[in-house]
Amino acid sequence: MKLATIRTADGTRAALLDGEAYVELAGVADVGALLRDGGLAAAEAKAIGPRHAAADVEFAPVVTRPGKILCVGLNYRSHILEMKRDLPQYPTLFAKFADTLIGATDDIILPPESDAIDWEAELGIVIGATVRRATAEEAEQAIAGYTICNDISMRDWQFRTREWLQGKTWADATPLGPALATVDEVPADAAITTTVDGVEKQRGRIDDLVHDPVFLVRYISTILPLRPGDVIITGTTGGVGHAREPREYLHAGQTVTVAIDGIGALTNVTRAEAVDRISAGALAGAEQ
Repeated sequence: MKLATIRTADGTRAALLDGEAYVELAGVADVGALLRDGGLAAAEAKAIGPRHAAADVEFAPVVTRPGKILCVGLNYRSHILEMKRDLPQYPTLFAKFADTLIGATDDIILPPESDAIDWEAELGIVIGATVRRATAEEAEQAIAGYTICNDISMRDWQFRTREWLQGKTWADATPLGPALATVDEVPADAAITTTVDGVEKQRGRIDDLVHDPVFLVRYISTILPLRPGDVIITGTTGGVGHAREPREYLHAGQTVTVAIDGIGALTNVTRAEAVDRISAGALAGAEQ
């Protein structure tokens, strides 16, 4: 099963993929709302709304306002090795906020404050049930499905301090989608790739994760409850621009595609943010 959140003339709607069309779910604003009220089991019964050709839909973030977006750093063996780090015993966690999220074909907004903007192809876990201190079985059952994230990272801000959040949570810069694919749709060794202007930059497999989805749900739910519609972004594979020699970063006008077998692809164009002014005082203070 695949579900998406699409934009319509009446606002966003959750929709079920049926062949080559998405069928709106009656009264359901987004996939997160479906998971909170009825879950995946209710999707087919609610799929009674208008049909939209899949090639023509405009995607919103698959969950528009997650209660929590938890992210994992340094979680693919290939990426850890290219960053010259040791394999971690525990996950490195940070957060994003809903203001970062954009749809699968929306423009990625590049802020003028950063000139070291990087791509990161990532598998996203979408939570479908409330769990706290989950067992392995409970964690597995709590995973509604998987989606795709491009964790666009402002590296110059990320590495100003030991805490990464300031480089990871810029507004309108994190594509999430295009769909939620249930676990059975996604091969355990699914390929995960990034291309920039048609040139492949990342290629890995999701079974290269150090900490797999079930472990991550168990670990994070020990800290705080996970609830339907929460999202866990699991880390990127090797091939990021920051680890290249010479380093490579994104600039305006480029097309970035992130794909995972069984889910689909995000294809976004980078666009410079138009701003009236930059707060030079705030920037100077941050650099001291």
